[in-house]
Amino acid sequence: MTTATLSDDPRFTGLFEAARALQPRTVSLRRQLHKHPEEGLDLPKTQAAVLHALEGLGLHISTGEACSSVIAVMNGEKSGPTVLLRGDMDALPLREDSGLAFASETDGSMHACGHDTHTAMLVSAARLLNSRRDALAGKVVFMFQPGEEGQHGARYMLEEGVLEAGGRPVEQAFALHITSTAQSGVVMCRPGPMMASADAYTVTVTGKGGHGAMPDRAIDPVPAAAAMVGALQTMVTRRFSVFDPAVLTVGRITAGTTSNIIPETAELEGTVRTLSDQTRKLVQAEIPKVCGHIAAAHGCTATFKINTGYPPTNNDGTVAGRVLDLASVVLGSRNSALMPEPLMASEDFSYVLQQVPGALAFLGACPPGVTPDEAAPNHSNRVHFDESAFAHGVALYAAFALDALR
Repeated sequence: MTTATLSDDPRFTGLFEAARALQPRTVSLRRQLHKHPEEGLDLPKTQAAVLHALEGLGLHISTGEACSSVIAVMNGEKSGPTVLLRGDMDALPLREDSGLAFASETDGSMHACGHDTHTAMLVSAARLLNSRRDALAGKVVFMFQPGEEGQHGARYMLEEGVLEAGGRPVEQAFALHITSTAQSGVVMCRPGPMMASADAYTVTVTGKGGHGAMPDRAIDPVPAAAAMVGALQTMVTRRFSVFDPAVLTVGRITAGTTSNIIPETAELEGTVRTLSDQTRKLVQAEIPKVCGHIAAAHGCTATFKINTGYPPTNNDGTVAGRVLDLASVVLGSRNSALMPEPLMASEDFSYVLQQVPGALAFLGACPPGVTPDEAAPNHSNRVHFDESAFAHGVALYAAFALDALR
């Protein structure tokens, strides 16, 4: 169906207004979660809050064994396919300095990436869809996921059967991610690569320790490590296409204990981001080659370790286009924007999108009084999200399910 046809669909009539009517509930749950953040895979308080918020909606609810996940399944009035909507729930190890009245009460922990907002919006979307079950031909799986911030929570939920929780395999999946650095209420999506893979690597250079006054009697690993930094950057610019990029950063170099000792080892640690599996494999193969040859040229040896993170997040082209059409119809054309380029951060919703056609979209929530360029970004201890954008997210979650289960 075209955007024009969607605009005539009675199922979307009043959807945004219904989401706005739920705003007090959405904000209340979000603030409760924000005040009591939990990190990682074990989120007992957050899980309990979600379960309480879903009470009375007639959902089939199950919880995870490997992590504090919640899966809630809604049956439509008629049979049909199954769609999945995801909201992540975990916080970050950060001391909040936002000045909000509902700031974190847990020292050193903060919802700095907006996962509290995702969870609250998804709960309200479930409430909204519950009032419109007669328009659903199929099932909706609400995926409340812990451990997105590096703990592979989505992978655990996949292993525990989230895609089969509705009794038949999920056919489409959708997730929203809020951002403070985009205009409030605007939904941004794109087909193909949406976010990057994220891998961490460590290179250990081994030489021969000695006295700093007699380097000729030692084999200094420090110059070898220093040479590797420039060589790795050159490798990226000369071995990889600008149209399928790799971003490589050396974030830490460690060597030695004091000024007059040549250490035996030096260590480099960094991150690699790519947008395709092909480039990801190539860069993982090239780093040890470059570092190994440079180490040998300096009389040293080098060992390489890779800590594999999330794969690239790739949106299905049809589903991504549909998300933008739905945003235009339900929220207004000014609130639907094609994202011009991928974001080189990573997301574990990528695991879901490896198995199911779907899309991840960004929801702008730049706070009042500042421009998106001035706003504290996600992962900042001062980040603040405009709560009026929540209704946009609730409405879009609901619209996606209503459209897929027509």
